[in-house]
Amino acid sequence: MAVIGCGLIGASTALAARMAGTVGAIAVADANPDHRARIVELGFADLVTDSIALAVAEADLVIFAVPVLAMGHAAAEAAAHLKPGATVSDVGSVKGSVSEALRASLPDHALIIPGHPIAGAEQSGPGAGFAKLFDKHWVILTPEPRQDAAYLGAVAALSEFWTATGAMVECMDAAHHDLVLAITSHLPHLIAYNIVGTAADMEDVTRAEVIKYSAGGFRDFTRIAASDPTMWRDIFLSNKEAVLEMLGRFTEDLQALSRAIRWGEGDKLFDLFTRTRDIRRGIVDAGQESPEPNFGRDRDKH
Repeated sequence: MAVIGCGLIGASTALAARMAGTVGAIAVADANPDHRARIVELGFADLVTDSIALAVAEADLVIFAVPVLAMGHAAAEAAAHLKPGATVSDVGSVKGSVSEALRASLPDHALIIPGHPIAGAEQSGPGAGFAKLFDKHWVILTPEPRQDAAYLGAVAALSEFWTATGAMVECMDAAHHDLVLAITSHLPHLIAYNIVGTAADMEDVTRAEVIKYSAGGFRDFTRIAASDPTMWRDIFLSNKEAVLEMLGRFTEDLQALSRAIRWGEGDKLFDLFTRTRDIRRGIVDAGQESPEPNFGRDRDKH
């Protein structure tokens, strides 16, 4: 397996594959010399290089773990050096534009199966990776509409690869993925960045007060807003149509909520809060969050 780009997700993918025993050798390509030195120190790759061409040359599976706007460039560097019939996937949070970039850059013999593990943390870099990151998390694959045996076999093999890491795998259309993730991931991050930015810009409340008196809700927003700036810049620019559609709907609902507060419409507020509470309970029941107090987070550490 070759992993191109070794931040949190790239490193975790390599560590998870190593722990599961699903691959023989692991090659990692990363342009950052500090990252390469750290990967060598951690010892989870058999080959560490700054050359994408060298990393992919012997790989049966290539996973691009670079920012989504860099996918096309990275794939172009790999194109001439891919083994015939190699499976190529990625871990990007946007699938439509990434699928197009990979198809435009890679040769016809490549078996392109875009993917997105829905897992992460605010830390970044190879040292932040851990093998259990994908355990009990979803990985969405967005295969091309091909029915040939080689491609279907590659989809099955990639599904088994992710299942071995502890993940749950589902396939869907790329456009539908981007719409779903716009509301479940991209818009929440946009709101978090905006709320934390607003707090930082307030003139009547000092930065020290914002930090000192942060309630649980604001703390959770700061955790989200601490995510990698390059990655999230690229996500918003790459999935702008779906994000803007969800942002428009959110703005309409926010205006309705504002009117309910202004006019003292307590029943409307209560009904909304009841519905949203049921969503939270559904997430816990589905095993996607801890039902423990404080969401299972250690108060002494957070």
